[in-house]
Amino acid sequence: MRVSELHACLKRAQVRLQDILDEIGYSEEERVQKINDVHTRIKGLLNQLIKEEEERKNRLMKSIESCIKELNNLCSELQLPLYKEEDGCSMLQREKNSSTHLEVMKEHKKKRMEALKGLVAKDRELCDILCTTPFCIGHDSIPSLKQLETYHAYLDDLTKEKERRHGEFVSVKKEINVLVD
Repeated sequence: MRVSELHACLKRAQVRLQDILDEIGYSEEERVQKINDVHTRIKGLLNQLIKEEEERKNRLMKSIESCIKELNNLCSELQLPLYKEEDGCSMLQREKNSSTHLEVMKEHKKKRMEALKGLVAKDRELCDILCTTPFCIGHDSIPSLKQLETYHAYLDDLTKEKERRHGEFVSVKKEINVLVD
């Protein structure tokens, strides 16, 4: 509702209220008091609405700040550029954007940690078989994409070594069987 419409609406309501008060038979002093009470209630309602919206604005600001702080922490952990807000967005849009971006970053973190977990399990299995030391990588921190690639390449090499050794073992075993026969 525009200001002019609101003003017209309030004027019509005041005239209607005045007519009702006249019909009831209130004295001029009582009518003035009733109208003053109405003005006080309207002012109170407007002040309450303003206070509620200011509180909402403050909650939005805190939410945005908290979200951006968490986002930047995640970006640092993931070794990605820090989050940059778009200029010219409303607070609601900023909250939505930062919240959406945060969920995406949490998903990146989850996928990297799952990938690391899978690589660590494969590494342990291969190290047990080949009697080698495990790959040196922090299991609690989030690995970079480069670290995951390096780890994956290392495990590919270990797998090839395992296959090579297995092939050599089979070959030597055949030779031993031939010699025994």
